[in-house]
Amino acid sequence: MSKIFKPFIALFKGIYKFLDIIIVTPISKLIYMISKLGGNNSGKVEKLLNRPIVLLYVSLLCAIGVFLLTDNKVINLVDNEAEIISGQKVNVTYNEENYVVEGVPETVDITLIGSKSNLYLAKQIGDHEVVLDLTKYTPGTYKVKLKYNHSMNNVSYKLDPSTITVKISQKESEVFNLSYDLMNEDKLDKTLTIGGVTLDKSEVIVKGSRETLDTIANVKALIDLEAAGLTSKGEYKVDSIKLVAFDNNGDKVNNVEIIPENISASIKVDSYSVDLPVKIITTGNVTTGYALKNITSSVSTVTVYGEKAILDGLTKIEASIDVTNLSDDKTFNGVTLIKPAGVRSLSETTTSVTVTLDSESSKELTGVKVESRNLGNGLVVNALTEGDGTITVIAKGVESALQELESSDITAYIDLSGYQEGTYEVDIKLATDDSRFSLVSTTSKVNVKITKE
Repeated sequence: MSKIFKPFIALFKGIYKFLDIIIVTPISKLIYMISKLGGNNSGKVEKLLNRPIVLLYVSLLCAIGVFLLTDNKVINLVDNEAEIISGQKVNVTYNEENYVVEGVPETVDITLIGSKSNLYLAKQIGDHEVVLDLTKYTPGTYKVKLKYNHSMNNVSYKLDPSTITVKISQKESEVFNLSYDLMNEDKLDKTLTIGGVTLDKSEVIVKGSRETLDTIANVKALIDLEAAGLTSKGEYKVDSIKLVAFDNNGDKVNNVEIIPENISASIKVDSYSVDLPVKIITTGNVTTGYALKNITSSVSTVTVYGEKAILDGLTKIEASIDVTNLSDDKTFNGVTLIKPAGVRSLSETTTSVTVTLDSESSKELTGVKVESRNLGNGLVVNALTEGDGTITVIAKGVESALQELESSDITAYIDLSGYQEGTYEVDIKLATDDSRFSLVSTTSKVNVKITKE
C-alpha cells in the first residue's frame, strides 16, 4: 500500500513546498518588516495576525492576487514548449469543374506553442485541418493565407508556409492518344516474354490549364508486370492500370485530370526458346612453338529464352578464355556463357573448358576469296586486279587439325563502312569458326574501286 500512496505523498510535498516559497515565506518576511518598523506596536500587530480570521483573509487575498497574476500571464508558472506537426495536408476548396489551381503546396508544417499538457491535449483531440477556401476567386494570380482550424484556445500556432501565391486558370480539355510502358519487366520469370499488350482504350481526355496541356507529350498506361501476377504462358487481363501524363523530357506532368483515371489491358505472355551450340572463343596467343590441339566444353548446347525475333537471329552462344602464354594442357572452370543482348535467360550460365596443346605447324592456303562487307546502298565494289580478289593465307595450328583445314573454311573480308565512290586501298581481315587456328595473310591490303550500280 505504501507504494500506492508514494505518488500522492510526493504531490502534496511539492504543493507544500510551492506554497511555502510563493506565499508563506514572503508573508512572514513582510510581517517581520512591519513588526520591526512598528517598534512599540509590534505586539499589537502580532496579536492581530494571531487571530485565525485575519490569517484567513490575508491568505485569501494572496491567493486571489497570485491567480490574477498567473491568469494574465504576469507570472508564468509553466514554461511554454513547441511541438511541430510535419507534412499536414492542405485541403483546398474551389470550383473544380471550371478552374485549375496551381501553387498550393501538398503539405505544410504546423508549429504548436503552449504548455506541455496543453500540447498533449491539442495533439490528441485536435483535427489539425489546414484549409484554403478559393470558392469566391476567379482566374488570376493571388497571394492568400492558409488557415488552421483547431479547437484549443490555449495553444498558439504557426504555419510554414503561412502565405502562398496561387494561380487560378480556366480549365480546358484535350484528347490524347494512349500508349503504355511495361514496369518491372526484370521481375518477370526469365523463361517468359510479353507477346503483346492490348489496351481497352486508345484515347483519353486530359483536363487542365492550357499552359499545362501544351507541355504534355504523351499519356501512358503504366503496367506493373510484377503486380499483374504473370506466372506462366497465357492470356491475362489486368485492371486498374494507372495513367500518367509526361512532357518531352519524360517528367511527370502534375495538376491535370485524366479521364478515365484507370484502364484495363489484355496481356499475352509467351515462353519461346531455342537450343543453341556453345562456341569457345580464345584470346591471346599460346607460348611460341605450341598450338591449340583441341578445345572441349562441358556444356555443348544451351536452351535460350527470349523474344522470337531476337532468338531467330542467333546461331550460337559464346564463351571466352584467355590462352596467353599457355604451354601445358589446362581446364578453365566457371567460364561464363555470354548472354546476347535481348536474351532473357540461359539454361546454363557457366561451363568448364579443357584445352590441350601440341607442337605448332603451318599450312599455306591459296585462292582465299576476299569478300566486302557494309557497303552502302546503291554502290558496287570490284577488285582492281586478280591478285586483289583472292589472297594466300598462312594458317598455324597442330598438324592433325591443319590436314582438315581448307581454303573455304577461312573468311577474308574488307569493311567498307562509310566508303563512297572512288579507288581505295583497304585492310584485309581474316576469320575462322575454329579457335584452334591463327591466320596470317601474305597480303595485308587490297585495292578496290567503288562505283554506283
